[in-house]
Amino acid sequence: MVDTLSPVDSTTQLSGRPAAQMFDLYANLFAWPSEESSESFPGVRTSPATPAIAPRAPITLQDTGLHLGQLSDHVLKQLYLHGMITGDEIALNLRLPFSIVDEGLRLLKEQRSIEVNSGELVGRASYRFSLTDLGRTRARESFEQCRYAGPAPVSLESYVAQCRRQTVMGMACNPQTLKSAFENFIFRPGMIDEIGPAICTGRSLFVYGPPGNGKTMIAKGLGRFLNLYGGEIYVPYAIHAENTVISVFDPVVHQTTDDAELVHRGIASPGHSNMSSTLVNHHEPVDLRWRRIRRPVIITGGELTLEMLELQYHENGKFYNSPLHIKANGGVFLIDDFGRQLVSPRELLNRWIVPLEERIDYLNLENGRKLTLPFEQLIVFSTNLDPKELVDDAFLRRIRHKMRIDPPDREAYTQIFQMMCRQRGVAYSEAAVEQLFQRHYTGPRLPRSSDPRDLLEIIAALCRFHEQPVELSESLVETAARQFFAQL
Repeated sequence: MVDTLSPVDSTTQLSGRPAAQMFDLYANLFAWPSEESSESFPGVRTSPATPAIAPRAPITLQDTGLHLGQLSDHVLKQLYLHGMITGDEIALNLRLPFSIVDEGLRLLKEQRSIEVNSGELVGRASYRFSLTDLGRTRARESFEQCRYAGPAPVSLESYVAQCRRQTVMGMACNPQTLKSAFENFIFRPGMIDEIGPAICTGRSLFVYGPPGNGKTMIAKGLGRFLNLYGGEIYVPYAIHAENTVISVFDPVVHQTTDDAELVHRGIASPGHSNMSSTLVNHHEPVDLRWRRIRRPVIITGGELTLEMLELQYHENGKFYNSPLHIKANGGVFLIDDFGRQLVSPRELLNRWIVPLEERIDYLNLENGRKLTLPFEQLIVFSTNLDPKELVDDAFLRRIRHKMRIDPPDREAYTQIFQMMCRQRGVAYSEAAVEQLFQRHYTGPRLPRSSDPRDLLEIIAALCRFHEQPVELSESLVETAARQFFAQL
């Protein structure tokens, strides 16, 4: 595969950092330290559930990563959308200290783009500002360039630095903590010893084997481990890079943990209208352009396409939405049913070669340039197809850890059946398991870890239909098995 790869472009080297001049900035930004020493990672957690390292609130305009013209554009958009509002409200919407926002307000006032309609003795933060005719024209021009009007974006440099602080690599993991995260999972002996090193390296894991035996559950168990022992991380609302805006925070996949804290401190969460006059002053220690979240666990399956792995450009909005694997930074990204996507496995493998090797990803912009973002997650490939038909040695070399998930033996199957019965409040029956092994798990058919769950659901449906208590009688088990194992 290596010989036939089409790298990102002719200026990109698989074995080193970007060589072209346009990537000089990224060569410095993405100078990833060696994985052998956790001391190379400033801020990496070395004990379970260490509090997240919060980005510091900016004190000066330079700290924000924006120049004065960009800040003024964001102020103009806020006034255009909200009409006459106070300086404090503008600061709230941009999630910036008013002392910084005031620099943009003063410039716009000098340029006669805004005017002060009213004010109070408490200071300029209470002044009510509105657009002049010239300001409305400038605001419309700014919207034509980019319609993003959320919290002010952070710089690419800040995003890269934060990703390094909260990398999965180097996170504390030992058999005791991992077993506690998987305590409700029943796997074969030795599996914990295979999963643990994958977490410690923070690299990649290839899980394969027959369907229905818990490959997806491994990703969920990893997510539970990260939630219990991985601590929290911060993601920005958006990034500013290459003169464009890329949204990152997604409430659909990012579970916030700071909502109550923000409200308690007088800072309205997104979607709330209450505003505090002191919420974004220079005393605020945390950069409010970031949200604190649980480490994300994102799962995608057969619907995955190459387009979904690229920046999503909003034609009307004139800004980008980051792809799923970027939103998964700091967590787990599972590609389930690998090999059954609409795109061929070979194309997907070619797409992942560079990120797996370099821990960065090159994404295409509409203007033809490329943007480099961190690829900092534990990526899990899961398939029930023959790996030899999907991948070659060049790709497997980049997957540090491989794990085969086989059908459960009689003992493990019994434990799973017992657990499923407990969860559903059904009396367990050893005779039911014996019946299944005697009549149905014969010949080529092997038991699957998911069978107890599916059979119990069918039995519960049969009992509900006949208005009788749920039980594992011989007739109910046989009826459910015939329906479930029917030869088509």
